[in-house]
Formats: sequence, C-alpha cells, structure tokens
Amino acid sequence: MVQLLDAAAVVFAEAGYAKATTNAIARQAGVSPGTLYQFFANKEALAEALAERYRSELAAAHQKAFDPGTAQLPLPELVDRMIRPMVEVNLENPGFKALFGSGDLPDKLTAPTRALQKAVTGRVAEVLAARYPGLPTDRLETTAAVATQIFAALLGTIVTTPAAHRERWITELNQALVGYLTPLEPT
Repeated sequence: MVQLLDAAAVVFAEAGYAKATTNAIARQAGVSPGTLYQFFANKEALAEALAERYRSELAAAHQKAFDPGTAQLPLPELVDRMIRPMVEVNLENPGFKALFGSGDLPDKLTAPTRALQKAVTGRVAEVLAARYPGLPTDRLETTAAVATQIFAALLGTIVTTPAAHRERWITELNQALVGYLTPLEPT
C-alpha cells in the first residue's frame, strides 16, 4: 500500500490531480490496475490516503519543531530546532507540496492540510511568546508571520538542492532567521 501511495504522490505531483489516472499510478508503482483497486476504490481514495499521511507527518513535525519548552535555548539552536523537522518533512514528502498546493485537488482533501500549514505561524508565535513574554501581541503575530515567510521562501531551494549542498542552504536559512530575530533579544 505504501508503494501505491508513493506512486500516487509522484503522479499527482507531475500530472496534477485532474489529469492523473489510476492506470498511471499503477504503472508508476509497477503493479497492475487490479492490484491498485484491491486497496483503493479510485484516485480520490488515493488522494485521501495521501492527505491523511501528509497531515499526520506534518503534525508530528510540528510537535518536534514548535515546543515552547525549548524557547530559552540559545537563539541559533532554537531556530535550528524549529526549522529542521519542517525541512525534513518536506524532504521526505517532495510531491506533497506540489500536490496539495496545485489547486486542482478537491477542497475537502486540501482544507485540513492547508489548516495545518497555516497553523505553523501560530505555532511559531507560541514559541516566540515563550521566549519574548513582553512582546506585544501585534508585534508577536507579525514577527511569527515574517519568520514563517522567510522559511517558506527558502524551503523550495532547500528541497530541490542536491543533498551534497543542502546543508549550506539550511545554514543560510538559520542565519536569516537568527538575523531577523536578534533585535528582539534582551540586551
């Protein structure tokens, strides 16, 4: 079943949900269409299973990345602890971002995943609130939103960079976020 989901992620990401077919997914998985239908009734069932897998992995990454209990770590270490699980979940699921951001997937499949992705800003705000308890709410929300956008801006580069050069981009992301947050640090 994992093989079928992995194949579906590839086909959906390459062709888009609307143009993907169960035959193409079966071919990508190296199985017959009949084998695919033993596990999934149709491509919507495949997309639902992929959405659930991604939501689960994204939620687990959130738990690792956004622990307010780590808020008092040195800033570079805190930032690294926040970005690495999020980078890892995106590296482990390269087709999901393309699939769930494509716009041709039924809303009932993407809405829960979009909600989790949007929750990232709130989770970042929770950690920042624990680190900077005196920061006004509007500044906290803005800082969390900007930090999230900085992360998002470099994520595509990190995910598509060959593994041998990826650490350089993760370091750059870390430095960009530390540079952005440093003015908030107590003097």
